[in-house]
Amino acid sequence: MKLEILPYGITVCQLADLSQVELKNGFYFLSRTDEEISLVCKTSEVPELTVKREDGWRGFRIEGVLDFSLVGILAGISAVLSQNSIGIFAVSTYNTDYVLVKEKDLEKAIKVLSEAGYTLK
Repeated sequence: MKLEILPYGITVCQLADLSQVELKNGFYFLSRTDEEISLVCKTSEVPELTVKREDGWRGFRIEGVLDFSLVGILAGISAVLSQNSIGIFAVSTYNTDYVLVKEKDLEKAIKVLSEAGYTLK
């Protein structure tokens, strides 16, 4: 399986409202529940006002469009990373999945995923 290393820093944050979310930005995940509004975006594009934020994430995109019948893709990646004490934050789109790791763990994640047979570019 091929993973693309995203070339930018990522922030996970919590917002009070949607007024500052810039929908024209090219990379973001926005979720809203009855308890919170969360935004995952490029660190350079974080809204000025956040309730909470955690910087220092980097991401991998699973290349290609994943069919909904496929099972175990995230489980396989997360198992490799977990066995090497690397925590993740995962988000999914209709087409694919993204796995975020802390910037301090990026090189180790690349190494262990490569050793496990994943192709990283």
